[in-house]
Order: sequence, then structure tokens, then C-alpha cells
Amino acid sequence: MSRLLEKLPPGDCPRFIHRIIDGISGHALPRFRDYGNVWSLVEWMEVLEEATAFIKHACSKHLSDEELPLSSDKIAFLQTPLLNLDLNVKENGVLKPVTIEMDKEELQTLIHSLEAANKVVLKYLGF
Repeated sequence: MSRLLEKLPPGDCPRFIHRIIDGISGHALPRFRDYGNVWSLVEWMEVLEEATAFIKHACSKHLSDEELPLSSDKIAFLQTPLLNLDLNVKENGVLKPVTIEMDKEELQTLIHSLEAANKVVLKYLGF
């Protein structure tokens, strides 16, 4: 792993590690498109897997020493699968990337809203 991490500019390392920690805690992992100029896809999968394992191992040693209690609702929240939806939004003629993080319930709401909007558009167009 260290030889792969050496490819990452030193200034980008804290942000990368922070994003790994975010992913472990149930938030968005770093995205390949943000690091595709540093690593190949195969290298990306390797560095992501190894960095995640390393941080989990380091944290588990520290946390087991402190015996950090978590309520069942906090544990459930940490284990909630999340979806990262990347959109390209055109605003004032400028295309900008927007990332939305949502859980399963929010995703279902989005799907139902898009289906309803599609029906309205089809009705308006006479289909």
C-alpha cells in the first residue's frame, strides 16, 4: 500500500484519509474520478481496500482499549447503506458537478418523484 500512497501528492493525503474514514463511518468514500489521474482502476481498488483495512485495524485497537459504547440506533445508522448520486447540473450556462448522498428511503422518494414528473411530461406531450 505504501508504494501506491507515495503516488498521491502529500497535500492530498489528509483529504484522502479523511474520506476513507468517512466511508468507514457510513458516509461517502473517495471517488475514483477524483483520483483517476493518480492511480489506475486496479491500483485504486487496491489502495482503497488496503487503506480501509489499515484504518479499521488501527481504530479497532484504539476503540477496544477504550470500550466505546454505542446504542443500537447509532450502530444501525453506521450500517445504513447509502447511495452517492453524481449529477452534472447546468446553472447559468455552466456545468457543475453535484453529489447527493441518500439512504434507501430517500432514493425511493426520488424515484417516485421522477416517475410522477415523467408521467406529467408524457401527458403534456400527448403520449
